[in-house]
Parts: sequence; C-alpha cells; structure tokens
Amino acid sequence: MRLISIYFLVALVFLPNIVAAGIYRYVDANGGVHFTNVPTSSEYRFYRTEGDRYRLESLIAHSAETFQLDRALIKAVIKVESDFDPQVISKRGAQGLMQLMPETAVEVGVNNPFDPSQSIYGGSMYLRKMLDSFNRNLDYALAAYNAGPNAVRKYGGIPPFEETRNYIKRVRHYFDFYRRNESTF
Repeated sequence: MRLISIYFLVALVFLPNIVAAGIYRYVDANGGVHFTNVPTSSEYRFYRTEGDRYRLESLIAHSAETFQLDRALIKAVIKVESDFDPQVISKRGAQGLMQLMPETAVEVGVNNPFDPSQSIYGGSMYLRKMLDSFNRNLDYALAAYNAGPNAVRKYGGIPPFEETRNYIKRVRHYFDFYRRNESTF
C-alpha cells in the first residue's frame, strides 16, 4: 500500500510537467524556424505548451461542426494567417490566430481576438459568411477573407493584388496538406 502511495506522489509531482511540456522555437538568420522541447541555447523562446495542440484541435473541431467547414480549411487559414501564434498582430492591425481586423472582430462578436476560442470561432464564422456570400467559391471566399469582400465585388472576383493571390495559393497548399495529414499541426 505504501509503495502505491509513493508512485502516486511521484506521478502528481512529475505528470503536470510532462503534460504541459513547453515547446520552444527560434528563427535563424536565414529565416529557418527551429523547434524543440529542450532548448539548447538562449536563442530559443517559449512558443506554447504541448497541451495547446489538443485544445486547438478541439476548438477547431467545434467551429468546423458549427459552421459546416472542413477542419483542414480552418487549420490552413490559421497556419497562413498566424502560424498558430495567438498573440500575433499584423502590420495592418489584424489580431490573433485567425488575424481578425478590429471591425471584423466586432462584426462576428469577438471581444478578445487573442483568445484562441474566440478567434477560431469568430474567424470560422466570418469564413462561412464569405463562402455563403460568394456562392461557396473557395478562392473568392479566401480573397474576401484576405482583401475584404468589397474588393472581391469591385473586381468581380479575385483582386489583382499579389498578396491576395499568394494568400489563396498558400491557404490551398496547407488545406491540401492538412487534408492528407489530419493530425498534423
């Protein structure tokens, strides 16, 4: 009985550290991104806990079901928009995982775009709205997500912006990747 108690105590002490192990990353001079769970130099910065992945998977699955979206599409948008960094702010002021502009965040009821649950829910809602607005045309919906629906309407399709055209290509690339590798982040 005493031996079981000791194992239980050891598990209580060490299990939280195992479950919430940190992931660290650094970007080298050539733009290469390096990840580790055991940083070997001061160049590595805390990125997120390993448990975050499972929480994000759950939030993505919930929003995918709620808004009838493919989970791989939501992941692809998050990857291209923020590279899964919930604290990122773009040069233009877009915020959070799904890079919601402040006006868009208000439109979809997001109070805190840095909260992953709000960002994923609001971004997914907006993505569904863009798909519905453009007759389920994925390229037009992605262009609207990136450049705004008025730009898509003005040009009668994908705007002639290099950034928007590259955005669509990148999202489609990751969409295909996540469809083939469902459990990958």
